[in-house]
Parts: sequence; structure tokens; C-alpha cells
Amino acid sequence: MPAQSDRVRLPIAVYVLGLSVFALGTSEFMLSGILQPLARDLDVSIPQAGLLVSAFAVGMVVGAPVLAAATLRLPRRTTLIALLAVFGLGQVAGALAPSYGVLFVSRILSALACAGFWAVGAAVAVSLVPVTARARAMAVMVGGLSIANIAGVPAGALLGQHAGWRAAFWAVAGLAAIGLLGVIALVPRTAVPTGEDRPQLRRELTIYKDKQVWLALTATALNGAAVFALFSYLSPLLTDTAGLAESWVPTVLALFGVGALTGTFIGGRIADAHLFGTLFGGIAASTAVLAVLALTAHSPVAAVALSLMLGVTAFTTAPALNARMFNVANAAPTLAGATTTAAFNIGNTLGPWLGGLAIGAGWGYPSVAWTGAALAAGAVVTTAFAFRLHRATHQSRLIASSAGATPATPAAQAAAAPPVDSAKAMGAAGHR
Repeated sequence: MPAQSDRVRLPIAVYVLGLSVFALGTSEFMLSGILQPLARDLDVSIPQAGLLVSAFAVGMVVGAPVLAAATLRLPRRTTLIALLAVFGLGQVAGALAPSYGVLFVSRILSALACAGFWAVGAAVAVSLVPVTARARAMAVMVGGLSIANIAGVPAGALLGQHAGWRAAFWAVAGLAAIGLLGVIALVPRTAVPTGEDRPQLRRELTIYKDKQVWLALTATALNGAAVFALFSYLSPLLTDTAGLAESWVPTVLALFGVGALTGTFIGGRIADAHLFGTLFGGIAASTAVLAVLALTAHSPVAAVALSLMLGVTAFTTAPALNARMFNVANAAPTLAGATTTAAFNIGNTLGPWLGGLAIGAGWGYPSVAWTGAALAAGAVVTTAFAFRLHRATHQSRLIASSAGATPATPAAQAAAAPPVDSAKAMGAAGHR
């Protein structure tokens, strides 16, 4: 099977979608590198500026499930074009924003479009390739996000420092325009599924009756909150606490991105076989890294090294978190990805807000690392509850099976079976 997948050449449309995701990811995360000049120009505090990260996350939380449901039966190519156009206009509005309030609104609108594009774009990418190449197609999509962390975010920080923070927004608008032209020219029209394959929203909504879905959602949200409680304020922590020059910020952000790509690769390789082990190991390691960073934040060497390590530990869990959601929400393929994206961005909202409260209380920038460590510890506890429930359910099935119970229905068998390479296919989507 893998050999057959390797012989399939992915259509150029998949790479166009990956380029578009690069623009989306750069916009979502670039504020961490331009927070200080933006705050100075708009005359707001660092915690207030940090809320712009939360604003984008709120838009993603709302947009992912709502737009996934609203566009369920619409032509996908047309939907992609409309959403990418709205996203690009949102970047232009941000670049021209005369006030903090206007910029705040533009971030929410851009995030709504971003969330919708993710939900529909993933479906289009998968529909353009045979089943044996789906993982590779999704890898291109999520690879755009990883490259955004490695190259786009540091480049935005560098551009913001030397040409003003508004230049970073113009650059992303330019990337969105290129992606839009690519979608118009190269993404083919795809038919909306019909008959038995036609998506049914009422059927998919039934997944929210499952406790495991809510435990998976909570673990994903807490893990995201732990990371972004720190990441959103990493720039001032590096300069004001660790004593590094602002010119170092893009480099450290790039190192975080390298760590994230490394962690995603590691998690994708091991999560299928050791899902809960990957979750426990990755989240516990993030808890430890954040706690050590809080204690050593005044050391430039420690701050840089631990930023890299946090990228590795946090993103090692991303494939497992995504795979877990697809396992427990197997009956709702449309909403499974949207739910994971929403959960991740709930964390993106909660983390910066709690970090801002800690800074506003006068506890200093190291307090955001303590905040992240506490949130990560909560994710460990939540995962422990999920594992206990999973093991109890699994044992009950074994007992029922050995007692000669009625054979499980095909739907139940599908829900119980682990998805093939789902962790690798959906690895970095946990930033959505």
C-alpha cells in the first residue's frame, strides 16, 4: 500500500492549497513576533495586543464548525474562492487599520474565513487523490502550516521590525492573492457528494453525546492553551526577561518552528501504534519544559533552548490529538476535523487571555510559563480520565464478546477500529 501511494503524483491543486495554508498559518501566528511594535504604534499594552491572538482564535472556534456545516452541500471550489478572498481583504483591513478596535474586528473576520477554508480545503485535497494518497495530500496541507511556523512567522517578525508591523499584513495579503489566483486557475470543480454519501448534519451532530469526544476536545484545548499562553508573549519574555535584543526574536521563532516540524514528524511516526503513550509523554514533557522555562527565563541560553524544546514536545502530541478525535468521532467525518480545529483554537483563546491576566497582575513575563505549565498539567489529568474510560470500555467489549454477545454492527466496528495512518494524515491540524 505505501509503495502504491508513493507512485501517485499529487495534482498541482493540492500544492496550491498548501500555499494558501502557508498564508493562513503565517497570519494566525505572526503577531507573536510583532507584538511590541504593534502595541507601541496603537498605544495599547502588551496584554491588550495579545488579545488580538485570542480574537483570531475566537474566529477559528466559531468558524470551523459553523462554516463546515453551512458549506456542507455547497460547491467546494466556489466556497474556497470566496473564503480566500474574504481572508485577503481581512489582511488589507488589518494593514490599514486606524485603531486597535478596527484591527480586532479584522482579525475575527479573517479567522472566520481561515477556519472555513481549512474545513473545505481538506475535503477538496482528499477528493483530488486516490485513497492510497490521502495521507500525502493532507501532509502537503498541514506542511503549509509547519513551513509558516519555520519561515512565515519569523519573516513576518523581521519585516515588522524593519518596515513596520503593517508591512507584515500586506505581505500576507499578497500571499493570499497568489493563493487565490492559484485556486481559480488550478483547483478543479468537484461534485458535492450525493445519495448515501451525502453529508447529513443531524447524523454527524450525534457525536457530541459521547463523553470521549468532550474529553478529547478538552485535552486538545488545554494543550493548545498551554503552548499559546507562552508563545503569545514569547517576544517580550525574550527581550524584557531574558535580555535578548529584538533582532533575536525571528531566530527564536524559527527555532520554535523547527521544533514544531520535528515534533510533528515524531508524533506522526509513533502515534498510530502508541496513541495514549504519545499523548502522555508529549503533554507531560511540555509541562516540564514550561516549568523549567519559568524558573530559568532570565537566562538567554535557557530561554532559546527551551523554546525549541517546547516546539518539539507540544507538536509531538498534535498527531495523537487529531487521531484521537477521529477515533471517537468516527461517525462524523465532516465535523471531526472542524471540532479539532475549534478545540485547538479554544486553547489559543484561553491561553493568551490567562497569560495576559498573569502579566496584568504584575507577576512578570515568567508567569506565562507557569500558566502554561498549569494548563498542560490539566491536559495530562484529562488524558488520564480518557484513558481510564477507554480501557474500561475496551474491557467491557472483550467481556461481552467472550460471553457470546451479538456481533457488533459495522458502524460499531468502525468506531472501535483505529484509523489507518490518521495521525500521519492529520498530524499538524492540531493548530486548527
